[in-house]
Amino acid sequence: MTAQRVEDKVRETLHAVALDQVRAPADLARQVVRRRGRRRFSQAAGAAVAVAAIAVGAMLGPWGSGAAEQGRPARPAVSPQGWHPWQSGVAGAGERGCLADGSALYCSGSKYDVVKVDANSGERLWSVKVNGGGDGMDHPFAVRDGVVYAYRNHTAEHEPDGDYAGGTDVMAVDSATGRRLWSVKMPQDDRTGQAAMLIDGALWANTPSLRTMSALDPRTGETKWRHTWAKGEVCQRAVLSGVPYLLCTQDSEEVHDTGLLRLDPATGRVHKVATLPGRQELLRTSNDRMVLATTTNTAADHFQLTSVSGSGARTPLPDLAKGSIAGWAVAGDRLISVSWKGQACAYSLTTGKTMWTGPVGVTMPGKDTTASLAPPVVSTRQATVYFFSPAGDLSGLDLRTGKQVWHAHLDTGEPQPGGLSDRPQLLLYQDVLIARNGSKIFSLLPPTGH
Repeated sequence: MTAQRVEDKVRETLHAVALDQVRAPADLARQVVRRRGRRRFSQAAGAAVAVAAIAVGAMLGPWGSGAAEQGRPARPAVSPQGWHPWQSGVAGAGERGCLADGSALYCSGSKYDVVKVDANSGERLWSVKVNGGGDGMDHPFAVRDGVVYAYRNHTAEHEPDGDYAGGTDVMAVDSATGRRLWSVKMPQDDRTGQAAMLIDGALWANTPSLRTMSALDPRTGETKWRHTWAKGEVCQRAVLSGVPYLLCTQDSEEVHDTGLLRLDPATGRVHKVATLPGRQELLRTSNDRMVLATTTNTAADHFQLTSVSGSGARTPLPDLAKGSIAGWAVAGDRLISVSWKGQACAYSLTTGKTMWTGPVGVTMPGKDTTASLAPPVVSTRQATVYFFSPAGDLSGLDLRTGKQVWHAHLDTGEPQPGGLSDRPQLLLYQDVLIARNGSKIFSLLPPTGH
């Protein structure tokens, strides 16, 4: 497939990709990760729905619904043993983003594909240099059983014009030493949230062909099983509680129904769970649910949101996509949205009911700029949902009521070339917040306890 065809495919079927840290307003998903030489951002139209980031492991947690949770006390924030506030600004070590896992951060930048940072002190422990350029928005996407999973250029060679067309590898790195264990070449430069994911007993990755997902042995990278969908179909990928799922529909301008398929994580055996009406856009996953946006008409200017369980049971949600949504988060039973006007809302995925609405409490970026709000993160321990804007504003809202319980401001400095500082990130290390904007990383303890 040519580079132009790949770009055309992205334009036609953006619903097949969940973008990490890329803002996607309801009218246009303008930012699409594309690598051809340098990891450039190309303008891509064709999706009239907000495509949300899937932050691996970052916003999932048990949270019920009903009267019991309303009376649940929120515990005060407590710092982990050995932690103290810190900040870091090492150029080339973090602007592509970070992943939090226990007391470690795994970050990427223009100079390093993976940097391990002590989350207690900010000390850099080891690093893996990029193989060529590293100016995209991808970063390590998973850690399990002492192995870090990330992306890497297949080659550092460039074409005579200086452009790069060497492809992408998914790689495994020993979390203790930084030693690369194995790498597998992928068929395109897709480093988004659906390119590779952990499932029970394997890494599920888009390799070796565009229409194939393979279960790779976590320690060796060897293929355990593969599944290839039919030509003329396009399939989105999701993982619910360690089990892989596909959402497949016809790859055409006309709208067709979507098949929900469950794959056995050990064998790859396929079971069709349900046929969902219309074209389904995967927005978020949480535990045994996925949040989908549905359209039955390509000319529609809004979408119906639905919560779908792994068994295929559907719960309609408020028609959020009719407005302009700046960000989403999912935590257990809660779907949190933020509009470009700065209004935050919480909904129950179980009942579809609106739980609360209120001001988000941060300065919102302009809708027509490249700047974006960091994907919100939820602390179920503190019953708080946190927000971070590219202007450096932080806000915490009570997860049960929407009332603001904390706010702060960080000096994130001047925007960097390429707009990387316009796409901030927020992570949790127990009760500690880690806020990243460009190469600057801040670690702080919000004094909540409401």
